Amino acid sequence: MALFDELFALFLVLNIVAGLARVLYGPSAHDRMLAAQLFGTTGVAILLVLSERQGEGALRDVALVFALLAALAAVAFVRRLWSERERERRT
Repeated sequence: MALFDELFALFLVLNIVAGLARVLYGPSAHDRMLAAQLFGTTGVAILLVLSERQGEGALRDVALVFALLAALAAVAFVRRLWSERERERRT
């Protein structure tokens, strides 16, 4: 089981690296927002793996908070984008 956990942790780190590349080289704000969502879900996965591995229930609570914050960030991005497009249509 330890080998599986280590391979899974490596996979999650590679996800973070891929997301970082998308943030740095992403051609649009949409790409950067999707990378931020990837960071959020990967962070939640890392916290859940750590919680299970260390037997810390509090890490599950932190993972839940991170998941909610990631969802709120996505909603805020969409609302901002939507309001900018509405403003462009009016002018």
